[in-house]
Amino acid sequence: MTSSYGLRLELSKLHLHKSIAVSHSLNHSLVTTSAAIHDPQLNSQSESEINRTPSDHPKYAVYKAIANKLEKCPSIRQLNQLHALLIRTHFLVESYHVSFYYNSIIRSYTRTNAPRQAVQVYLSMSRAGVPPDSFTLPITLKAICQFYSIQTGLQLHTVMIHHGLEGDEYCESGLISMYCKVGDFGSAYKLFDGNSKRKLGSWNAIIGSLSQSRRAKAAVLMFVRMKRSGFRPDDVTMVSIMTACGNLGDLNLGLQLHKCVFQARNSMKDDVLMLNSLIDMYGKCGRMDLAHGVFSGMDLKNVSSWTSMIVGYASNGYVRDAVECFRGMREACVMPNHVTFVGVLSACVHGGMVEEGKHYFQMMKCVYGIEPRIQHFGCMVDLLGRMGLLEEAIIMVEGMPMKANVVIWGCLMGACERYSDVKMGERVAAHLIELEPWNEGVYVVLSNIYANRNMWTEVGNIREVMKQGRLAKIPGYSLATIPD
Repeated sequence: MTSSYGLRLELSKLHLHKSIAVSHSLNHSLVTTSAAIHDPQLNSQSESEINRTPSDHPKYAVYKAIANKLEKCPSIRQLNQLHALLIRTHFLVESYHVSFYYNSIIRSYTRTNAPRQAVQVYLSMSRAGVPPDSFTLPITLKAICQFYSIQTGLQLHTVMIHHGLEGDEYCESGLISMYCKVGDFGSAYKLFDGNSKRKLGSWNAIIGSLSQSRRAKAAVLMFVRMKRSGFRPDDVTMVSIMTACGNLGDLNLGLQLHKCVFQARNSMKDDVLMLNSLIDMYGKCGRMDLAHGVFSGMDLKNVSSWTSMIVGYASNGYVRDAVECFRGMREACVMPNHVTFVGVLSACVHGGMVEEGKHYFQMMKCVYGIEPRIQHFGCMVDLLGRMGLLEEAIIMVEGMPMKANVVIWGCLMGACERYSDVKMGERVAAHLIELEPWNEGVYVVLSNIYANRNMWTEVGNIREVMKQGRLAKIPGYSLATIPD
C-alpha cells in the first residue's frame, strides 16, 4: 500500500507541477521491490535506455524511479495498476522520452509472462503515433515468442524493415529467436547468413535457439563456425553450447568446453549461470565427480547450483548423495524450488524410498508452500507403483488438482503389469484408451497382464479387439517399462 501510494503521489505531482523530485516513499518502494527476472539482453537494453535521458533534466529522478518501478513490478496485478495509473495521469503523453516508457511497460509484461498484454501495449504505442526504436521491437518479439504467433512476428519483421532496423544487433537476434521458436529454421538461417557484419548477439541467438530446439549437433557446428570466424564466446554463448553438449552426452566435447568457460569468465560479471550449466552438462554426461568439482569450487551457489547437483545425482542413481545434497542446501538456507523437489522425489523413486518420498512431498507443500505440479505427482505415482502400492497410487492420481496425462497413467499401467494386477490394470487401461484410443500399447500391456494370470480367453478377446480396430502389435513394444 505504501509503495502504491508513494507512486501515485509522485505521478500526481508530476502532472500538476511538471517539476518534482522523487519522494522518500517512492525511493523506499524501489528498494523493497523484488528484483527483476534475470535476462541479460533485456537488462542491458533497459540500462541503455535509462542512460539516454540527460541526468541534468529537471524530471530525470522521477523518470528513472518510475522506470525502475516498472522493471521491478512483482506481479501482473500490480503492473496493471501501474499501467492504468500512467494512463490516467497522461504520463505517457507528456514524458520526455515517451518510447522509453512504452518499452518499459512492454518489457515488464514480457517478464511477468503476459505476452499478449505486451503486444497490446505495442499496438497502443503505434496508434499513439510513437515510432518504435531498436529497443521496442526486440522486446515485442520476445513477447511474441511466448505465444508462438508467427503472423504477428512476420508483421513486426516488416516494421523493422520499414524503419531500417533489420540489421540492428538486438532486432536481428530477436528475429532469429522468433523464427527458430516457431520452427522456421530456414528463415532464421537466411536472416543470419544475410548479414555479413553480424555481431556476437546474433551468434548467441542462433546457437541458443538451436540448443533450445533440441538441435544440439547444429548448435555445436554453429559454435565451431563462430570460433573460426574470430569471435570470442561470452557467458551467454557458453550456457547455450553446454546445454547442447549435455543433450548430446559428449564428455570429450564437454571437457574442451570447460576450457572455454575459463576464457569466457569476466571479473566484472557474475559467472554463476555459466558454472551452473557446466554442472548440468557433467551431470548429463554421467560424471558427477567432475560436476562436484565445479560445484565445490564456486564462491557463490544459488538455488540452480544446488538443484543441478541434486538432479544430476538422482538421474545417475546416486540416491543418498542426492538426499544429502538436499540436506546441505537446506542447511545453507537456500530456498528450494519446484525443480529441486522433482530431483529429490526422483531420487526417492530410484531408491524405492516410499516414506522419504511422502515426507518430501509433504515438505514441499507445508514447509515451502510450493504447490505440487504434474511432475511431482508423476514421481509419487511412479514411486508408489514400483513398490506395489497400486491403490495408494490411483487414489493420488484421482485426487490430483489437474487431469492426469498419458505419462502418469502409462506409468501406473506398467506397475500393474509388473505386479499382474488384473483389476487395477483394467481400470487404468480404460483411462488410457479414453486418452489415446489409437495407441496399441495399452492393449499389449493388458494382454500381458492377462497372460501372466493364465487368462487366455481374455488374451484372445484383446487380440480380437486389436484386429477389429486394425491395431497391429509392434514386436517388443510395451506401453511403459519400469526397470528393477
